[in-house]
Amino acid sequence: MSIRRLAVLGAIVVFLTGTFVLLSLGDAEAQRTAKPVLHGRHWMAITGKPLAATAGAMMFQKGGNAVDAACAMLGATSTMFDALSWGGETQALIYDPNQQKVIGINALGVAPTGATPEFFHEQGMDFPPETGPLAAVTPGTPGGLMVMLAEFGTLSLKEVLAPAMQMADGYPIEEGLANSLERSKALLKGWKYSRETFFPHLGEAREAPRAGEIFRQPYLHDTLQKLVDTEAQALAAGQSRKEAIYAAYNRFYKGDIAEEYVRGSQEGGGLHTLEDLANWQVYIEEPVKTNYKGIDVYKLNTWVQGPVLLQALNILEDFDLKAMGYNSSKYIHTVYQAMNLAYADRDFYYGDPYFPPEEPVNGLLSKAYAKQRATLINPNHNDPTIGPGDPYPFQGGVNPYGHYLDTWNRTTEDQAANWSDEKRQEFEAGFFAGTTAVQAADENGWVVSITPSGGWNPAYIAGRTGIGMSQRMQSFVLDPSINPYNVVEPGKRPRVTLTPSMALKDGKPFLAFSLQGGDSQDQNLLQLFLNVVEFGMNVQQAAEAANITSYQLKSSFGLHEAEPGRLTLNESVPPWVRAELTGMGYRLDFRDRTSGPLQAIYFDRTHGTMWGGASHHGEDYGVAW
Repeated sequence: MSIRRLAVLGAIVVFLTGTFVLLSLGDAEAQRTAKPVLHGRHWMAITGKPLAATAGAMMFQKGGNAVDAACAMLGATSTMFDALSWGGETQALIYDPNQQKVIGINALGVAPTGATPEFFHEQGMDFPPETGPLAAVTPGTPGGLMVMLAEFGTLSLKEVLAPAMQMADGYPIEEGLANSLERSKALLKGWKYSRETFFPHLGEAREAPRAGEIFRQPYLHDTLQKLVDTEAQALAAGQSRKEAIYAAYNRFYKGDIAEEYVRGSQEGGGLHTLEDLANWQVYIEEPVKTNYKGIDVYKLNTWVQGPVLLQALNILEDFDLKAMGYNSSKYIHTVYQAMNLAYADRDFYYGDPYFPPEEPVNGLLSKAYAKQRATLINPNHNDPTIGPGDPYPFQGGVNPYGHYLDTWNRTTEDQAANWSDEKRQEFEAGFFAGTTAVQAADENGWVVSITPSGGWNPAYIAGRTGIGMSQRMQSFVLDPSINPYNVVEPGKRPRVTLTPSMALKDGKPFLAFSLQGGDSQDQNLLQLFLNVVEFGMNVQQAAEAANITSYQLKSSFGLHEAEPGRLTLNESVPPWVRAELTGMGYRLDFRDRTSGPLQAIYFDRTHGTMWGGASHHGEDYGVAW
């Protein structure tokens, strides 16, 4: 049997009455993986870049906690630019062992002054753009990092930013980013400060850095140095650790850094004002949750797509998934249908809960609503016409936007089937838009899961701040009939795809998990969770396992369209399963790796240790002790 078969299927699989049946080889330990599971007793740090995981390890070695380590990893990944930058957004879940509760961090930027549907329509746009200053919400990651550190960390800002500052001073650039910059140079060179930052060899055949070349970002280094200097001055003046970090925060959002950021944005046609940055704030908030077979699963609220995972779990709870067999045609079909039902609700009802209208989150997460939605699943065939339901009766209300439901704009199978190759490539580029993820945990009980993003290549650099601006405005809509809760408005947060996850069992951490990957994120997270809970996989097996991808949901990027009935499978799925799924109405395509890339930390209460998993799909990497 091939290594691929062992690694992806994770067990001996036999054909019985038209299904996959998972056979245990005495224990899940018999399953082999491309990467070994990571074991730690004292701490664990996992993220999308090896250098950034090292930054987390450095904080633990200084005596910091998981929040300190997570913030250092966030700073390091934000300095590496291909996945995200400092002008992006940060969203996190933190388990605080002192309060014994999960806390949400909302550090997503907002639409700037003047960002209205009328403005973008006047520019001839159906949605806000994908690149440049008009694509940017206010920067959230600096504020998110500093608030997390001030409220829940133990180290100084200087200590936590040290790895990022060393990298900004110069680090050996990775091949992926170096080549991506070269491919994007026609766009990037049109922006003054992006040109200065990314192209040290202007006029040569190759103008971007080469793999392994020292990549320097002096403007960004100066910005980070200002934050550290402000902290030092506040400490010297007798302020507390927390007060000193907030002094740095204020310099970023209300001082000279903000002034240069706004100048740089406006120079390129951006709408940002000083008031936009000064009025923005990080919210420390209550996450939402559901219980799946005795496990409490936590996600951030409807300003991200996170509740879609909870909705899917509610729908699936009454199905005997284990009896169906891992990746049988029946299992794949059932999971696909549950995701479609949940994502249709996401596409219509999710938006910024701090702005009216109020999202019907209680109805969406109602078990009774899930049971009603589950009755719509045809066990024998895909339904490409599934649309949003009506959760309002399940929270004692009347739907104020029910008139949109009957005419809700669906992409039909025929429309998607006739896309050009160019359009399909554009759709996929947005659908799987990458970022990174961060997981950290320590022996004292602190656990952190973060999915930061924004400011990826091609990034517009905001003046001499060195900060790449976000591209998250494109996740808004301009037409309320598409989603009345997510229409662009100054000061409002777009509904984004970013979605950290955490699960508790018996009130204690059970699993922390997240990944990059745009609209596919909660699809992969759902399957990882089921792999662990239903099929007994360890976190590394679950992170590498063969997942499926549905495109029967509106992309949050670019085209904002869907491909009903399209289903991506792992190449290892056998011909009889493929045939059964084709007979159910699916259009199949295949990939050699379909696992995310996923990251997870599992908490072994029996032995008092942590198990780490990082998919072999990308560059995700973990360090533990």
